[in-house]
Amino acid sequence: MTICFDIGGSAIKAALATPRGEVRPFARIATPLDDFGAFVQALAQLRRQGGAGAGDDIAVSITGVVDPRSEIITCANIPCIDGRRLAPDLAERLGVPVHVANDADCFALAEAVKGAGRGHRIVFGIIIGTGIGGGLVVDGRILTGAGGFAGEWGHGPVVASEAGEPPVAIPRFACGCGQKGCVDTVGGARGLERLHRHLTGDACESTEIIAAWRAGDAAAARTVACQVDLVASPLALAINIVGADIVPVGGGLASVPELIARLDEAVRHRILRRSSAPLVVPSTLAPEPGLIGAALLAHQGERS
Repeated sequence: MTICFDIGGSAIKAALATPRGEVRPFARIATPLDDFGAFVQALAQLRRQGGAGAGDDIAVSITGVVDPRSEIITCANIPCIDGRRLAPDLAERLGVPVHVANDADCFALAEAVKGAGRGHRIVFGIIIGTGIGGGLVVDGRILTGAGGFAGEWGHGPVVASEAGEPPVAIPRFACGCGQKGCVDTVGGARGLERLHRHLTGDACESTEIIAAWRAGDAAAARTVACQVDLVASPLALAINIVGADIVPVGGGLASVPELIARLDEAVRHRILRRSSAPLVVPSTLAPEPGLIGAALLAHQGERS
C-alpha cells in the first residue's frame, strides 16, 4: 500500500493507493504552514488514519518546485518546508520511503498514464487555474530538468505587447517570480481578471467574466479573445520545442470546454505540425489527478 498526499497552501488531501492501482481518497485537513513539526505530525496522523503498515511508503504531490539533485524544495505557499530537503527530512522523521514531486508534474504523469495522454509518448500537461503551470512526461516518466523547472511554461518574459483584433496594448505586468511579462500574469483566473480590468476598468471575478462571455457580452468576449491570443503563442512555442503529442489541461478554467476549444484552435494555427485533431484538450481524471500522479510516482520509484 501507498499513502498519497496532494498538498497545497490550503489543504492536505490524503488517499490510499492499492497494489491494483486504485486510489481511494479518505481525508482532507488544513495544511500547517509555519511549523514543520506540525506538518510532519499531520502526515503521520493521516498515515495512521489510512491504515498504513510500518513499511508502506508515502508519495507526495505538492505545490512548489523540487530540485532533482539537491532534493531541496522551493515553496512560498508553505513556509515551514521552503528550503528543506523535503523527501529525506520526511523519510527520516516518519521512518518510511517518501517520494515527492511538483503537483503539476504529478498531474501530467496521471494524465499521461491514465488520462487524456494515454498512449502518447510525449505529454505536456498544463494547468490553467489561479495561475499557469505545467509538467512534461516522456515515455511515462516525469522530466524534471535542471533545477526541477521543466514544464514551467508560465514564467519567462514572453507575453506579447499587444493582443486581440484590432490589437490593443498590453502592459508587462509584474509577476510573482520577480520578472515582468510572464504568461502567468495574463493566463489563468487572476490573469483573466487583470486583463479585464485593464481593458474595461471593471474589477470582476473570473467566473463573472466567463459567464458574461457565454451570455454574449461584447466586453467579456474582448477579454477572452485577448487572453487566448496572449496564451496561445507561448504555448505553441513550448509545444514546438518539446514535440508534445497531446496537451491535457487541468485547473479551474479547464472546466470551460469552449474556452479550451478556442485555445486549441489558436495553438494549432501557430505550431509547425499540422493536425486536424484536437491537441490541447481537457483533462479526464478530475477531481484528483494529483493523488493519482503521486500513486504512480511511488509505483515508479519502487520499480527503479
